[in-house]
Amino acid sequence: MIDRRIKFRHIQSFIEIARAKRLKHAAEKLHLTQPAISKTLKELEEIVDATLMRRDRSGVELTKAGQVFLHFAQMSLASLQQGLDGVERTGRKEKEKLTIGALPSVAAWLMPKVVKEFRELAPDAILQVIDGPHIYLVDRLRLGELDMVIGRLGRPKTMQGISFTQLYNEQVEFVVRPGHPLLKNPNLSRIGDWQVIYPPEGSAIRPLVDRFLIANGIGEIPNRLETVSDAFGRVYTRETDAVWIISRGVVANEIADGRLMRLPINTELTQGPVGLMTRPDVSETSIQQIFRIALQNVILVS
Repeated sequence: MIDRRIKFRHIQSFIEIARAKRLKHAAEKLHLTQPAISKTLKELEEIVDATLMRRDRSGVELTKAGQVFLHFAQMSLASLQQGLDGVERTGRKEKEKLTIGALPSVAAWLMPKVVKEFRELAPDAILQVIDGPHIYLVDRLRLGELDMVIGRLGRPKTMQGISFTQLYNEQVEFVVRPGHPLLKNPNLSRIGDWQVIYPPEGSAIRPLVDRFLIANGIGEIPNRLETVSDAFGRVYTRETDAVWIISRGVVANEIADGRLMRLPINTELTQGPVGLMTRPDVSETSIQQIFRIALQNVILVS
């Protein structure tokens, strides 16, 4: 049974502090004073009889208990907002719409699971998923044509004016068709003997791949084909001896069922953060909050 001492302000303040990671920023967002929001957090911790957050000069960090409470607090708040919005939409006879941008690695591996989870949380919402390269999606986000984007963290100049919340790390793989000669002797210095499908300028993984090859003494690869088309890469790699350099998520399903093979090369140096991108100047709607919860639910069990 829910303790009746827990009020809406407790839940709202706790969630905002967790998002902002600083009491001052959370207080400003809720138009409260810092002492007031600090007192609200203290009241909540006393009610639940647990320390939910640790505070120091660097900011606020959730405890294990806080992480658990945040998960259900977000779901409760989003459900309440969805209910209020649902009443309003019923009067207008409208459905909420959400447009998500997903980089290829996310679209192939993560999005099917997230969409399934989202449909359970918001069965009446209209969801549109658009995939594409990093710069294209981020530009669409800035223009307001996309509500959110999931993908790799881009170069600093491409991330200006974009808020990024890290979800997990992903690395690049070198993949070939089954039976490829390199599988017998997977020497990285030999990849130039075959055509290489390479990430083009502007793609999120391009600088990581460039640095990785330089660190391993690999110079310019003359016989290379640059593309961001995952559909082309899948077919072309299976039908030729090309070596495809691509994010793991793009080819995770093909590797799992044996249609493509990863070369046993240590590519940890290519790890980079994948996260959720939003516009910090635009407040999240209830349906965006529900999508964020669906995303977090999937990440927790993946």
